[in-house]
Amino acid sequence: MSSQRFPLLARSPRETLIDRELSWLAFNERVLELAEDEGVPLLERCRFLAIFASNLDDFFMIRVATLKRKLENGITQKNTAGYTPTELMAEISRKTEELIARQTKCFHERIMPELNSVGIEIIKWSDLNAEESAYVNQIFQEKIFPVLTPLAVDPSHPFPYISGLSLNLAVVVNQVDASEEDSKLFARVKVPSNLPRFVETSTNRTRRFIPLEQVIVANLEHLFPGMELHTHFAFRITRNADLEIEEEESEDLLASMEQELLRRKFGPAVRLEIDRDIEGELLNTLMEELGVKDHEVSRYQEPLDLTGLNRIADLDFPELKYPVFRNQVHKDLREAEPDSTEAFFDAIKRHEILLHHPYESFNSSVVRFLESAATDPHVLAIKQTLYRTSGDSPIVAALIEAAEAGKQVLAVIEIRARFDEQANVRWARKLEDAGVHVVYGLVGFKTHAKLSLVVREEFGAIRRYVHIGTGNYNPKTARMYEDFGLLSADAVLGDDINKLFNQLSGFAPQTSFSRLLVAPRTLRPGLIERIEREVTNHQAGKPSYIRIKLNSIMDEEFIEALYRASGAGVKIDLVVRGICALRAGIPGLSENITVRSVLGRFLEHSRIFHFAHGGNDELWIGSADLMHRNLDRRVEAMVNINQPDHKRMLIRALDHYLSDTSPAWIMREDGGWHHAVLGPDREPLTDFHAQVTDWYRLRE
Repeated sequence: MSSQRFPLLARSPRETLIDRELSWLAFNERVLELAEDEGVPLLERCRFLAIFASNLDDFFMIRVATLKRKLENGITQKNTAGYTPTELMAEISRKTEELIARQTKCFHERIMPELNSVGIEIIKWSDLNAEESAYVNQIFQEKIFPVLTPLAVDPSHPFPYISGLSLNLAVVVNQVDASEEDSKLFARVKVPSNLPRFVETSTNRTRRFIPLEQVIVANLEHLFPGMELHTHFAFRITRNADLEIEEEESEDLLASMEQELLRRKFGPAVRLEIDRDIEGELLNTLMEELGVKDHEVSRYQEPLDLTGLNRIADLDFPELKYPVFRNQVHKDLREAEPDSTEAFFDAIKRHEILLHHPYESFNSSVVRFLESAATDPHVLAIKQTLYRTSGDSPIVAALIEAAEAGKQVLAVIEIRARFDEQANVRWARKLEDAGVHVVYGLVGFKTHAKLSLVVREEFGAIRRYVHIGTGNYNPKTARMYEDFGLLSADAVLGDDINKLFNQLSGFAPQTSFSRLLVAPRTLRPGLIERIEREVTNHQAGKPSYIRIKLNSIMDEEFIEALYRASGAGVKIDLVVRGICALRAGIPGLSENITVRSVLGRFLEHSRIFHFAHGGNDELWIGSADLMHRNLDRRVEAMVNINQPDHKRMLIRALDHYLSDTSPAWIMREDGGWHHAVLGPDREPLTDFHAQVTDWYRLRE
């Protein structure tokens, strides 16, 4: 990091920046706090505990794996936050151990007793009565035993491959008729991931569940007949899942991705999860075979793998969940006849439509937009970006239908979308087979922009209809993710998005835009320029402030610019769901900056930028967070919102996020977080997403 380029950051890195990995762990700690919060419905707390566990899996697969590779390569250079890889790994180990202890305590001392009190029990094998034992043993024989495959380890059976995130049993059995020295034999039994994580023990009024691996352990004699069970324990490994593709050297990106996905399965182990009481030769053998060191072993009180708590969270106990949520059709689309594509496009043509999901239906707006385009006889072409979509995507189905009807269809598919690579490869093949023109964007850049373009012939002229948003084209996650999107027939915006699609599918590096800021060329300088303009306006006595809502911020150039603006007296409010490398409220550096984080029922995913602009409020929404990858290594798009009613809507949303009457986590001067759940008069605050849901309902 250049001290000349970023003088404020360079004066003392740990005092001016929070490390990315430690900030992410702080985010996941906030998720854990939701699981610990008795004000959250009980089964939702189970789900948050599962989310916490799943998040931690992802963190080890990507971030810890990358850090481990740095250590193996002998890298000792400090990062921008002032940590060497060795120091950072030690801090990550300390913090994750602390969080795992809290996770365990939350589950065993809080969640389980509360579940018991409402008639839901997670029990051990020893807790089963005779009737339940017989019932579960029958389930084992009929549904579990047929899919189990014990794998022995001996001179003729090498140590088996163990897939990442799989739950396994390490078993040692004694061969009764062998000598003492040769009597102990090792085997591995994989706990099937396609069976329920928790097995219901009966159909009685009290719902009782037992972890699947305990059912298998109780029946090991059926897997090893004639052998004597010596010892066993459950374990789980996490493997490096980061993909490395040299795009410039790849003649076929799709084929290269398929090869890399196969290689991912065999990535090196970065974490071994075991029962906390396990020691001895069996553990040493396992660590040696997996190449795991002592500091990479995480000890839990069983059961392992609490991602399986989603099975419990899905139980039909409405009183233990958030109230039933019903979204609405946007008011401007309600009068469009359901079977009339003409009426739907007319509604967009009358004026732009700003959508707020999940409060306003994604299916009745965005999905209908593309389904209408697929069947409308006047539509000539459809262009669509796809980053993440659902397994049975109606959007992909609409693109295929349009292509089969003879329309020109372009799909820009990002096959490198992390953990969705396999699904996107599959969609790419399916779309190509249907005659869709499939491209993979620009070499060296992920296409993360959320764009849809429909070209329609109307009275002998061409009109473009577009959608641009902050979230993915995924109807399933759109029910749980908070996002904004814009449907528009504005000619200027249509021309902008058409040019951007041409840039993605062809050769147009010098394209300029009117209503868009596009990474990697214009987004960074465009936003920095607007931050600096607020400083100039403040010095001139004009209205000035900056309000930003996003998922993450860690780009040093932006943080430096915000620190400079704060130092000049500009008020800055940030709403950051995840990673935040910026430190708020530090005298002489960031005393005019506040940072809040909102987590809850819905995942806050939208990105909003609000600049006072001397009293003429300027607002942008789009796909980009303030991260190096978004600004420098991705194609991102932000759109200027220029309709007065839409600007008011976004301003009101930001007001709500920043209100003292809205529960949130607030960053302290030391970089820690305070969970503000009491209002100015010390009254408990109503759930944030319930407040917003009520506002949309009452608006009607």
